[in-house]
Amino acid sequence: MKPWHRLLLAACCLLAGAAQAITITDDRGRQLHFDEPPRRIVSLLPSLTESVCELQHCDRIVGVDRYSNWPASIQRLPQVGGGLDPNIEAVVALRPDVVLLSVSSRVSDRLEALGVKVAALEPKSHADVRRVLRVVGDLLAVPHAQGADRVWRVIDAAVQAAAQSLPARARGTRVYFEVSRGPYAAGASSFIGETLVRLGVRNVVPPELGPFPRLNPEFVLRARPDVIMVANRSMQPMVLYPGWQNMAAVKEGRMCEFGPEVSDVVVRPGPRMAEAARIMAGCLAKSFP
Repeated sequence: MKPWHRLLLAACCLLAGAAQAITITDDRGRQLHFDEPPRRIVSLLPSLTESVCELQHCDRIVGVDRYSNWPASIQRLPQVGGGLDPNIEAVVALRPDVVLLSVSSRVSDRLEALGVKVAALEPKSHADVRRVLRVVGDLLAVPHAQGADRVWRVIDAAVQAAAQSLPARARGTRVYFEVSRGPYAAGASSFIGETLVRLGVRNVVPPELGPFPRLNPEFVLRARPDVIMVANRSMQPMVLYPGWQNMAAVKEGRMCEFGPEVSDVVVRPGPRMAEAARIMAGCLAKSFP
């Protein structure tokens, strides 16, 4: 081989290697550098697990938190505990190239001290969901047009279609959405609250209370919502808070209780938000036929 051929080949190899190098910035503002897309991923947040899979790279996930359960193939993977406080030894034993987790997780520093790369990503709004999809796509070296942007177009179109499907009587109604017992509510500034607005209804929990505030049940009584939606992820029958049996929404059957599987769909800010919009629209249509 002639010398200039060797130089050309070396240059091509360098360019190919550089093309695979990846840098992302997580929600802590920290930059993470990878020489190539990570091949072994531990995901400790269900919405991030679902995003990796929706971007067609489920095969790279080698371990998950106990709540990641979709798609079904994920259920065969090792579970390393809760997302906020996983078993550190179990995570490290999986030899991950990166661990995906929420900003509120308590193990980021400990994992990084052990030499494990951590990407903290936590979508709370529609804009966050689109941005996080792009960051995950960048991490996986999936072009935006083929990955994150495609997924977001599906979500956006589904929310718009769900809004158009609502009967006129349902539009403008006042909705209370409970994400978990407490009660913890989906405020107007949350991704659930933004979906409700796009569906053409009003949230009784104002944005100044934050995305997912804990409320006194009396607040809901005083708010007198027209429709109540409750995500009940437990296997136990839902018990009404004191006084709720007197609310018109309860007495007139304008209350939708979502079981564990449906709750997983509606409370996760990820690729299944398209299905979540259809579920919420279905509740509104049933409440105001």
